[in-house]
Amino acid sequence: MIEVKDVYAGYGCGDVIKGISFKLEQGEKLCILGPNGCGKTTLLKTISHIISYRGKITLDGADIASFSRKELAKKIALLGQGAQIYFPYTVYETVSLGRYAYAEGFFKNLSDEDKIITENILKKLDIWNIKNRIIDELSGGQLQRVFLARTLVQDPGIILLDEPTNHLDLKHQIELLEYLSIWAAENHRTVIAVLHDLNLARRFADTAALIKDGELVSLGKCESIFSGKTLEDVYGLDIRTFMLESLKNWRGNADE
Repeated sequence: MIEVKDVYAGYGCGDVIKGISFKLEQGEKLCILGPNGCGKTTLLKTISHIISYRGKITLDGADIASFSRKELAKKIALLGQGAQIYFPYTVYETVSLGRYAYAEGFFKNLSDEDKIITENILKKLDIWNIKNRIIDELSGGQLQRVFLARTLVQDPGIILLDEPTNHLDLKHQIELLEYLSIWAAENHRTVIAVLHDLNLARRFADTAALIKDGELVSLGKCESIFSGKTLEDVYGLDIRTFMLESLKNWRGNADE
């Protein structure tokens, strides 16, 4: 279980997120929604303890500030928007770096368990066939799946995803989120994801959190959040009407 209680955080020029509180049980999938610049990415960085904060964040009752960086890596993994290529490793080498938290030394060889976990994730994300390619030769979509694989092999209790479907075509967006749903259910893992596509968010998540100007304005089951007026207030757009009109256009094309 993770609990975020009255948390404030920013980057030295004032708070970006302000007084945010929520609690998630093990295995829940939460989607964080809101317009650009509202604090979604900052919230993920705060939960992963990349930036300092005021308030309290606990995992199963233990303050995250009490964990070493290596201990925290076994519990929380973050796939951010700005994943970078620092060294020209192969796909396999890059993904296996996610097992660092379980190694006794940085240059320790992979154990048999490490190898099995790495191979399974590579196959599930359909990148096993490119495992020996150098990552700076990959397309944006392939690279995104490599970085996601590296995050998943950490086998964390909570995975934080900042727009994980970036650079992916529609087919791979849907497949990735479906795989994440299966992975979370089979392993009893919690997922907190920032998604801009509301259709994908509703398809993927159990719970949605709406953020506006750094504040949590609504939290609840997706069907409640998506049917309420708060969504329109946050985005400044009648999204429900827009979606229904889009669906009508699709149906009209199908009838022709």
